[in-house]
Amino acid sequence: MDNIEFIEKCEKKLKDKYDYIDAIAYFNQKKVLNAFKERQVALRHFNGTTGYGYDDQGRDCLGKLYSDVFGAESGIVSPHIVSGTHALTVALFGLLRPGDTLLCISGMPYDTIRGVIFGKNNGSLEDFGVKFEYCDLKDDKFDFNAIAEKFNKSVKVVYIQRSRGYELRDAFSCSEIGEACKFVRELGFGGCIFVDNCYGEFVEKTEPTECGADLIVGSLIKNAGGGLAPSGGYICGRSLYVDLIGKRLTAPSIGLEVGSYSGGYQYFYQGLFMAPHVVAQALKSSLLIGQAMGELGFINFPSLDKIPYDITRAIQFDSSEKMINFIREVQYASPIDGFVTCEPWDMPGYDEPIIMAAGTFVSGASIELSADGPVKPPYIAYFQGGLTYEHSRYALERILNKLRV
Repeated sequence: MDNIEFIEKCEKKLKDKYDYIDAIAYFNQKKVLNAFKERQVALRHFNGTTGYGYDDQGRDCLGKLYSDVFGAESGIVSPHIVSGTHALTVALFGLLRPGDTLLCISGMPYDTIRGVIFGKNNGSLEDFGVKFEYCDLKDDKFDFNAIAEKFNKSVKVVYIQRSRGYELRDAFSCSEIGEACKFVRELGFGGCIFVDNCYGEFVEKTEPTECGADLIVGSLIKNAGGGLAPSGGYICGRSLYVDLIGKRLTAPSIGLEVGSYSGGYQYFYQGLFMAPHVVAQALKSSLLIGQAMGELGFINFPSLDKIPYDITRAIQFDSSEKMINFIREVQYASPIDGFVTCEPWDMPGYDEPIIMAAGTFVSGASIELSADGPVKPPYIAYFQGGLTYEHSRYALERILNKLRV
């Protein structure tokens, strides 16, 4: 069986899942369109501003639009947020004070946020007297007994990471996050339940803020930007918390009253409009890669008997050579820098050398077809994104040519 026939065989097995993903995309597209209509988005909202940015209608409307779509009270959407890690950092510093405790209930957080929480003499939360506790997962699920044991009155923020990071597990569904939110409330917690929502937007019909979370945070060069937003991040949730974070984003005396962006906001609005469709393309891409790699005997997550709860797929290899070859083929299939050979290197914020394929129109955008991972046992490549299913299908052809020899 040649590679095209092999891919077609995989696609036939995935038809029902593809149909389900299309139904979710249609639901979320209507949700986004209704928000655009409710907020009366017009051409004037695309205009940029300079200086202080007082009465920046594009900025203010964009924040309201995101909060409507995500079922939240209020929202910040800023082109000046440089990454998901930056968005998380601004939010955490806005919420926490010396003596407070941050409790992560989804295991140890992702690599780049660790230095933000407990770095030494680098301006971390720990440097400012904020304590950190975390609960390991049990069988890759929330360990409610451990959460109850760790919980105390000093906990001001309960932190949940929706996606897997560099772990070999499934992402959390909104239903699971809702169950965790309900549990911590039953413990008497009255503070902020905070969800790192990166890679999870528009994967389901609901978002964590519609299931009990007080705040969700994410990057615009992942799902929510639809492949068009050139930079930025969002923070949506209860107005009390969003206002506090706004005072950290700018200054305590001015908050969200200022903030200009001379480049204009068209791609941020258009990216949100495109996001449900683009996320569906990425989900189908994830399933196709997962089905094909599973047929070849490679362990990969999420399991193929369910719809993914984020756009990333973890694939385990038995050698660094196979992992590196897989990631290199994703780069070679890219429209930008497709001639470049990826090499592992010491990226800022990571403890191990990372190899990363990201031949993207927006630099580093992981809603576009990309793959990466730390080059260490058990040699796991993390595949994500795909603005079009056809692009991912082509990348799979190249991967199969390399692996099926």
